[in-house]
Amino acid sequence: MIHSNWQGSHYEAGFQYGAQARQAGVCLLTKLPPNQAERLDFSRACLPLYERHFPQVLSEIRGIAAGQKVPFDRMAAFLLSMYAFTPDAHCSCFAFSQNGSTILGRNSDFFTWIEPVCDSAYYALDGAYPFIGNTTAWSELEDGLNACGLTAGLTYVYSDRRRPGLNAGMLVRCLLETCGSTDQAIAALERLPIASAQTITLADASGRIAVVECDCDRLEVRRPGPAEGAVFAANGFVSPRMRHGRPPAPNSQEDLFSLDRYQTLEQAFSRRPDNPLAFAFDLLSGGQGFLCQYDRENGADTVWSAVYDLTGRRCWLAEGNPSRTPYREERRLHPMW
Repeated sequence: MIHSNWQGSHYEAGFQYGAQARQAGVCLLTKLPPNQAERLDFSRACLPLYERHFPQVLSEIRGIAAGQKVPFDRMAAFLLSMYAFTPDAHCSCFAFSQNGSTILGRNSDFFTWIEPVCDSAYYALDGAYPFIGNTTAWSELEDGLNACGLTAGLTYVYSDRRRPGLNAGMLVRCLLETCGSTDQAIAALERLPIASAQTITLADASGRIAVVECDCDRLEVRRPGPAEGAVFAANGFVSPRMRHGRPPAPNSQEDLFSLDRYQTLEQAFSRRPDNPLAFAFDLLSGGQGFLCQYDRENGADTVWSAVYDLTGRRCWLAEGNPSRTPYREERRLHPMW
């Protein structure tokens, strides 16, 4: 994985990132997805909403585009349309509180060709909470932890509906940059315009945990029952109101066995042991059932795995499939605590 550092103003950090990539011979927009004209139109419709709700990230994108010497419209079309146009990202995420500890864990499952460009990013930008986060691209985030002790992780949900707004990765980025608790993050999601369909699992240092299931039309918050102490998600909605009118997801290589992964999480949290941290590592590594045991010959795998201990303010990252790759502690946020 890349280990990028973003500091200063949003524009300055973006320009440095884009310029350094260009100097290294890397064009960030080399591998553009299809439907470029449609994505460009969609991103232009999103711009006024970002200007209102998250203008800082637009400043960063302008800096990246300037550093790369590419048009801002093309850079924005790639980043602002992400997740709204059916990406192939399939992940598992959970959060739980037990024995005085609150843990969030997440496996990021994607095509193996993306592995060299996955990024573990450290952000300390002007006027924002410092945070660390992981991504398959840049600027958007898929899981992370900020200096307030708030952590968030997404899973993608297929939908044929979209509307101009913030997509899944930009929602996670916005929450980590601007919110200090699970309740603040939920309140933000309730007011932000949402472009794509996803779950966002939240946990904070006070022990408050939740899964938010949301798309461009609806939002539901799932909290743990008094006897459960855990929430979890794969690549489908489980709240009855969110499932309405949506066919059940197939359980196949096409969606990287989302139902199998969800059932593994469900069964694991019915019998979790006394050591929360060891349990989280074991679960993500496939020790409790199918979660990361992909056949790489099919071109997909777990490309990273993250564990966040909100009580101890510590986090670990496996830069590959955790059944084969060791977890290493991430320490870049330590000076902020």
